[in-house]
Amino acid sequence: MAKVKVYVDNRPFEVADDQNMLRTCLQLGFDLPYFCWHPALGSVGACRQCAVKQYRDADDKRGRIVMACMTPAAEGLRVSVHDPEVVAFRAGIIEGLMESHPHDCPVCDEGGECHLQDMTVMTGHNYRRYRFNKRTFRNQDLGPLVNHEMNRCIQCYRCVRYYREYAGGNDLEEFVLRNLVYFGRHQDGVLENEFAGNLVEICPTGVFTDKTLKKHYTRKWDLQFSPSVCVHCGVGCNTSPGERYGVLRRVVNRYHGDVNGYFLCDRGRFGYEFVNGDRRVREPLVRRDSPGEKLEPVSKSAALERLRGILDGAKILGIGSPRASLEANFALRAWVGPERFHAGVGDGENWLTGAMLGALRDGKARSPSLHDVELSDAALVLGEDVTQTAPRLALALRQSVRWRGFELADRFKIPRWLDHAVREIAQDSRSPLYIATPNSTKLDDVATETFRAAPGDLARLGFAVAHALDPESPEPPALSDAMRSLAGRIAEALKNAQRPLVVSGPGLCSEGVVQAAVNVAWALCRSGKPAGLSFTTLECNTFGLGLMEARPLSESLSVLKQGLADTVVVLENDLYARAPKEFVDELFAAAKHVIVLDSLLNRTGEKAEVVLPAATFAECEGTLVSSEGRAQRFFQTFVPAGDIQASWRWIRGLMIATGRREAAAWEGIDDVVRTAAETLPALAGAAKAAPEAAFRAAGAKIPREPHRYSGRTAVHANIDVSEPQPPGDRESALAFSMEGFPDQPPSALTPFFWSPGWNSIQAVNKFQEEIAGPLRGGDPGTRLIEPGTNGHKGYWGAAPAAFQPKSDTWQMVPLYHIFGSEELSQIAPAIAELIPKPYVALGEQGAAQLGLKEGDEVEVKVNGWARRVAVRVRADLPSGVAGLPAQLPGMDYVALPAWGSIVKAG
Repeated sequence: MAKVKVYVDNRPFEVADDQNMLRTCLQLGFDLPYFCWHPALGSVGACRQCAVKQYRDADDKRGRIVMACMTPAAEGLRVSVHDPEVVAFRAGIIEGLMESHPHDCPVCDEGGECHLQDMTVMTGHNYRRYRFNKRTFRNQDLGPLVNHEMNRCIQCYRCVRYYREYAGGNDLEEFVLRNLVYFGRHQDGVLENEFAGNLVEICPTGVFTDKTLKKHYTRKWDLQFSPSVCVHCGVGCNTSPGERYGVLRRVVNRYHGDVNGYFLCDRGRFGYEFVNGDRRVREPLVRRDSPGEKLEPVSKSAALERLRGILDGAKILGIGSPRASLEANFALRAWVGPERFHAGVGDGENWLTGAMLGALRDGKARSPSLHDVELSDAALVLGEDVTQTAPRLALALRQSVRWRGFELADRFKIPRWLDHAVREIAQDSRSPLYIATPNSTKLDDVATETFRAAPGDLARLGFAVAHALDPESPEPPALSDAMRSLAGRIAEALKNAQRPLVVSGPGLCSEGVVQAAVNVAWALCRSGKPAGLSFTTLECNTFGLGLMEARPLSESLSVLKQGLADTVVVLENDLYARAPKEFVDELFAAAKHVIVLDSLLNRTGEKAEVVLPAATFAECEGTLVSSEGRAQRFFQTFVPAGDIQASWRWIRGLMIATGRREAAAWEGIDDVVRTAAETLPALAGAAKAAPEAAFRAAGAKIPREPHRYSGRTAVHANIDVSEPQPPGDRESALAFSMEGFPDQPPSALTPFFWSPGWNSIQAVNKFQEEIAGPLRGGDPGTRLIEPGTNGHKGYWGAAPAAFQPKSDTWQMVPLYHIFGSEELSQIAPAIAELIPKPYVALGEQGAAQLGLKEGDEVEVKVNGWARRVAVRVRADLPSGVAGLPAQLPGMDYVALPAWGSIVKAG
């Protein structure tokens, strides 16, 4: 990238030569209206709204009108944004767009944060002269997540460009008849793409809006926001939750240049409603005298009195959680001691988490950010159905395959931002992406090759690739010619890449798969390639819990039986989703007392003697460690009613009540983080995740509410007609108020994006160091995990033997669902509508072998677990392998992969 001098309204600027003039003008601070352009989508010149006047030289007084988004920045280029003729042209474009646009801003869900409104005001168009009939359309039912109002469309084509070209969807089309264009599906039905919710922010008008918000609608300016982090997987996407009247109303994307960029997955966007659900624990629950009695709500003082009696002289065992914050897990660990702090995950997942962390800290392969993933030019996905386990990572992988097209464009001197020209020259030319999984994935359409096999054979393929890259890596025995050939092709593609990437994770709970992925990445590093090694994690703080070096969950039972502990404290966890029912029942039976801290009442809570109401991500502050190894802080959106508080605060109070006075020093979350960093070297950088509570900008806190926030008196009119004192916040530099620092805060403390004249989400342009680049001052969070400095320690493990199908049993593998396989979002009503019913999946050969067809009922038995479910026939599953959906509601835990039987129900 070189620098060139351009002139905008006769002012000289040094700018990058690899961008168009729309992006350049916006980056320079000019307010230039646009519709069809988007930083992530590039330029197509469809809307004609970004017109500027271009001049040949300094003597040219007439100039010509050009579209800024289609004009490259070049040495000596002269343009005018404010020339009267071009200003009138832009106003005329808006007037034409508004001819058929309905006059429904007061009732439109987009009102007050509408890009069309902003651009209309920006162009000066304020009066409608059109007096004839408007064209109208029938709206479609697009499912429970996205609302459709086609009459508001301005034909910018952003929706289909994003949905089809960027996100890979194929069920949203443009339908053209003469001078009419309709954007929708071929018929009513749920949008099939897992990133369809981004249409809400991509659309510059109110055609696509958040259907979950409609149930409890509030204008943007009346919402109270906070900077937050998604809790529905381990990727660590940044979000802005919005609240009103004590109800969480919505979640929108909060731009992060290294992580989620402009987009979220639908689980992250719409899974928030569990916060408002009827399964919430909102007050302490206590079981009266006998175990058979029901849990009953009591006051906080009554619950603490009961707990004092329980904890007097008790020997406590703590069970942590991968969905609880770093602070909550550390507080529990500090209370019970490291020797009695146990991981709240299955032993297999716990071992894999430790192995993945070890590989990232001891080896040379670096864990990439999602931005790094998009920049990779060859990738191997080993064992993970990434769209279902780490959706936003899958979207990044989809973008990575475009690099070969970019190289072709460079060769023909086509700017990379000229989107359709780049796609036209690229055609089907893609960077290498190899996917090896037991089942088909949503990324298969852009994959170079796919490989379907049992977990053991997937591991063997990985070991073979590593051996092809470096003969010192262990070679699988008895490798078939076909697998050897495939491994050679994969190795060659990775070896020839500049930025190779290996993606794997714990989804199959296979040691061999993870070890093979590590070996491939390490072999690349040994050859001098800066390989990325990206692991998925199933929950938002899996790595945070892993860094605490908790004891295995299975050991907790023996600790109780040996009398080393008699009271179990379970932190934000349903153990029945982590271990077999028999084990958990025995664990609780062996404990004299069971205490649970959770925001939801689940099967574990129902076994407890006392349940304390824990705050959700919207009701407290905390730190999460993503699968990249990035520690990020989420902040309280609103103060919850009743006795709900952060889990670490409950634990602090109980520690003090039982004589552990050191906890009294934890006056705020910063104190807990500092103590954790001092105790555990792996957490030393966690305090840098966000500014401390004492931070002030020009002596003021950062407001959570937009400056137009209204009705503060009316909010509490049922209690008092005078305006109440806003709640205080000792935990952060944010204020529960519209008053505070009026300018841009540090990125980690930015609750929402707004700038004068920019009320829509497009205001993020004003917060970036450069358009689509990092936020000013750097993106939020700090990395806790970096590659080791020691030399090569040798390759891992030995390749397993080849998989051998059996005649009467099947190797059951877990199949994940973006909607259904995550505990919190299951409870959100809109997400619940999309969760499949329990089933067992068989390949066509396996179904024929058992005489089964789609929908037949069968009895499935695995290691003592039994369930009657329907059959799904899937052509993609290999012979001898069957799939069970992971963690669906109503499905008891079963350790997979494992051999099991399938018998047709009588």
